Amino acid sequence: MTDKPNSCTAFSGERKLASGPARTVARKLKENLTTTEQQSVLVFDDASGRLRDLDLSGELEQVLARLEQPTEDAPRRRGRPKLGVVPKEVTLLPRHWDWLNAQPGGASVTLRKLVDNARHGKASNSQRQHQESCYRVMHALGGDRPGYEDALRALYADDLAEFRHAIDTWPRDIRNYLGRFADGAFTGPDEGAR
Repeated sequence: MTDKPNSCTAFSGERKLASGPARTVARKLKENLTTTEQQSVLVFDDASGRLRDLDLSGELEQVLARLEQPTEDAPRRRGRPKLGVVPKEVTLLPRHWDWLNAQPGGASVTLRKLVDNARHGKASNSQRQHQESCYRVMHALGGDRPGYEDALRALYADDLAEFRHAIDTWPRDIRNYLGRFADGAFTGPDEGAR
């Protein structure tokens, strides 16, 4: 999935209410729902499928101000933050450092290449993350629906056709949202539209 880090989706029961940046979703929920309705809303992080706490109490300006508050108060450290480079400590034996420093480009370049090669060869790790994200959403929105257990077995058995069949009777908004996570959760080809 290629969702932006701050992107989320809100559901009330089986109906999708809003999707997009957290500020947009919060604004729509705050403006269009009563306080009682707001309490029954589930908001999911679009990148991880985790439930997200979106505090809708107070006036709209207060809600939006809370979303602006930084989540980390850590001081900036050396590195290239604009490029996403942050310094961390790596502990190696002297012979490892000798080998790394003898490589073309030095230790940093060699380590980056090794990590990239390992990442590209580990598609199963990415697939597992997508499966877990799909599971979180499935459990929250469909845990009591017919076909849930079949869908769960199909998800972890890497059987896309059976997964789609198991959730076929679920409400469209839920099927479509699960499809966003299912795209990376299965290794086989997509055999049909959601």
